[in-house]
Amino acid sequence: MNPYYTAIAGRANHRCEYCQAPEVVFNFPFEVEHIIPISRQGANHKANLALACRSCNLRKGTRISGTLPDSNTEVRLFHPRENQWSEHFQVDVESGKIRGMTPVGEVTVEYLAMNSPAQVAARQLWIRLGLFP
Repeated sequence: MNPYYTAIAGRANHRCEYCQAPEVVFNFPFEVEHIIPISRQGANHKANLALACRSCNLRKGTRISGTLPDSNTEVRLFHPRENQWSEHFQVDVESGKIRGMTPVGEVTVEYLAMNSPAQVAARQLWIRLGLFP
């Protein structure tokens, strides 16, 4: 396990800092990931670390930005230390989908596939159980 796990998970309230999935429903700890990857000159310190579910971490990989489909504009992905989640995303509790409210939110939802069928089905269950948002 990552030596920073306890501190990072506590700071994140044991939720994925990208999609807000609750860690409590998984049978393993979430991953500590580098917001700016080491391969892109990111640092290995707490300010550059985030708690991420496996789905978000795999899809994010070494990305720090993505292209908006409508405008072909490059936009950086959501940065959990610099951005407030509620400013960039909104949850539709009826559908279970996350909507990007800003270009940063839109590109993050798209590239991390936050509304994949599996993610939406799980989120709907978490909502019914009172675990999300």
